[in-house]
This record gives sequence, C-alpha cells and structure tokens, in this order.
Amino acid sequence: MFQQFDSLLDLVTTFSDEKKCVNHFRLVRWPTGVSCPHCGSTKVYTLNNGTHKCAEPLCNERFSVRYDTIFEDSKISLQKWFMAIYLVTSHKKGISSCQLARDIKVTQKTAWYMLHRIRTAIAVDYPTKLSGTVEIDETYVGGKERFKHRSKRTKGSQGYGSANSKVVVLGMVEREGKLRFDTIKAATTEHIKPIVEANVCTTAKVNTDEGKQYNWMDTNYDRSLVNHGVGEYVSGINYTNTIEGVFGHLKRSIIGVYHQTSRKHIKRYLDMFAWRWNLKNVPEGQRVNELLKATVGRRLTYKALISSEVSYGK
Repeated sequence: MFQQFDSLLDLVTTFSDEKKCVNHFRLVRWPTGVSCPHCGSTKVYTLNNGTHKCAEPLCNERFSVRYDTIFEDSKISLQKWFMAIYLVTSHKKGISSCQLARDIKVTQKTAWYMLHRIRTAIAVDYPTKLSGTVEIDETYVGGKERFKHRSKRTKGSQGYGSANSKVVVLGMVEREGKLRFDTIKAATTEHIKPIVEANVCTTAKVNTDEGKQYNWMDTNYDRSLVNHGVGEYVSGINYTNTIEGVFGHLKRSIIGVYHQTSRKHIKRYLDMFAWRWNLKNVPEGQRVNELLKATVGRRLTYKALISSEVSYGK
C-alpha cells in the first residue's frame, strides 16, 4: 500500500528516514514483488543492508532499489530526492536550482544536476495521439538581440530574433486535455508537418492561425483558422487561445523562475512543463509516485549532461 501525503510537511513526516524511503520506492518500482533488473527473475534474496541478490545461478547479481534509475550512483539521500521531486511536481512554474539548493541543503551544482535528472525521467513516449479539438501554434523562446552584448548581436535581426538567439517551439493541446511540445528548426511546413502527423489523429478537429505553414492541413485534417492579421481571435468555437495561454504560462515560468534556458537543455524544460500540465488535476502524492515510476531506466550521467550532445534518456 502506497504511503499517502498531500503536502511537503506530510512527505517529510512520512519518509522520516532512508529505510522508509527505500521501502516506498521498492513498492513503487516493483508493485508485485522484487524482480532482478539484470535477468528479470523473481527469485531474489533481500540482504540485511536492504539490497538484493538474484538467486538465479546464471545471474547471481547484486543490486539495490536505486539501480538503473536517476538515483543510481547518487550520494544524496532518497529523502532529499523525494523532497526535490515533490517541489518540482507541485510548483506550477517549477523551481530553480538555486532555490532547491537552499530548500534541501545541497550545493547549487548538485541541485542543478538533480533537476536535470528529474526532468530526464519524464521524457517518455506518448502512447496515443491527440484527438478531439486540437489547437496548434508555434512560439519563439529565448533572449532578444538587443539584450545581448553588442559584439554578440546578429546584424539585422529584429522582432523574433535570430536563429541563434531563439528556439522555435511547436505546441499542440487538446481542449480540456493533454499538451505536447516539440522544438523545430523553423516555423515551416517542412518542419511542422511530420511532428503534427506523429502527434495528432487525422480525425481531430484542428484550430490554427492564418500562417501559411498550416495550409497543408486543409487536405489532411478538419481544420479551422482564425485570422490574427485582421484582428480575429475567436470565430464561433474556433480559436487558439488555449495554446496561446499555455505559451504565456511557459514564458512566465522561464522568465520568473529560471530567467533563461539554453538551446541545449530547453527540451527538458518543455517536457517537464507539459508533464505538470497534463497531471495538474492529479493529487500531489500521486504526482510524486507517477514521477518515481518513470525514474527507472532513465539514468543520466553528469558527463552526458555537460556534453555537447545531450541524451534525453533511453
């Protein structure tokens, strides 16, 4: 039976020591009983120190509940990990590494690494496509050229900014439903079409603005548009206000909490934002448990995190 908690105080009280955290995570990871992560056998011994050993002669491997998770090789206690996960999943706009470091008493560098590990855990494949009425739009995330040092500005770049200063984010959201983000190289049909086709059912009713990059949808989807260019934002039941509201919330979280996000890591921030949005009506404790379930098989090493090409998990 999962331990119940609906506040940070309840969580700290419930998981007052490492043993209680280990027992809870063991139940989350193996709800029907411990199985060997190396060979899958259910013939497993539990050792006195709380770790396990596979009883299969051909395997005979030892492992802990942390093995092959975001917690592997971490010296941070599971209690602090649980607190970090609670803060990340309960704060609507997320939490910065500086604030997390103060809250759980770790260094800022450690908190930054922990947050990226947590974000990696929710980079999962979506099992189904969006359906019903789906609003689609793109936005630009990143700093403006005028705020850069003069020597680093791209000449002639105004408005949306240069390709190097902003990331193009494609957003897709169901009315009263799920949200998905993806980054694209440019707001063109070439880059938008494959992502929409991979994420939106052909039976869905799609709402977009008048951008030419969406014209191809007229033959693939039941598409309606609103013409922002002439001041039209609602036409009956057709509008893109939901996805535009999502973008506003996203940008406020970046500006207010993180201040900036790099092109290298922004996909993780987008995944975390969408994950929280999709589970916004789920109780606090259940959100923590859902994220704990996702930590398996999502290990992220520090070397991979700081490399030029970042892995988003398996």
